[in-house]
Amino acid sequence: MAHWFFMTALTARYTGSSESRMEQDLAMLRGKREPHAFVEALEREIRAVFTNDYWAVTLPNNLETSAARTPSQAAFYASLVVIDAPVLFSHMKVRDLLSPNVRPVKQALERHHLFPRNYLRKQGISDDRLINQIANFTLIEWRDNIEISDQPPASYAPDRERRFAPHEIRRMYKYHALREGWYEMDYTDFLMDRRKRMAEVIREGYQSLPSFSTAN
Repeated sequence: MAHWFFMTALTARYTGSSESRMEQDLAMLRGKREPHAFVEALEREIRAVFTNDYWAVTLPNNLETSAARTPSQAAFYASLVVIDAPVLFSHMKVRDLLSPNVRPVKQALERHHLFPRNYLRKQGISDDRLINQIANFTLIEWRDNIEISDQPPASYAPDRERRFAPHEIRRMYKYHALREGWYEMDYTDFLMDRRKRMAEVIREGYQSLPSFSTAN
């Protein structure tokens, strides 16, 4: 059921006209008395939603938002947990620092502007819809967030890269949807590139979930 939950949460399937949508889904399952028939019906619907175009076009487009809470952003952070990704510029794991059992005095992780707000304003970018796009955020430890402050990414990122082995940086960047040298990119190009990479991370998170089908 993890696959079904992931799909419905990511696509906000039951948001708006939820009763009608639920009735349609229940009708899809009506008469499915055998476990394999039930599973096949769910898988068929998931495949109809999660097409190649969904991952390559629809999801990156959905990530083009500055809304504080969105299903796609939640799915990205959930995927970092599922694939056991490290926190950016840290040896800690996202899974560990988001654990409900961790109760630090200050929140362990913070949403960090990869291109800091005041830095962008100095570059002439003042539209909050651009500054606060989902693609400009990732999770880092609060100490790093404080230290980075308003530094240009081309200043703080290379300094932190040197604290890790090359293979560790490659892994961090892969799972935080960052290309090599991302901090030297034009900001608009960076947002476009990162949205596509975030969609790939979300897809990997989904595919990493335990399969509920004997056919997979």
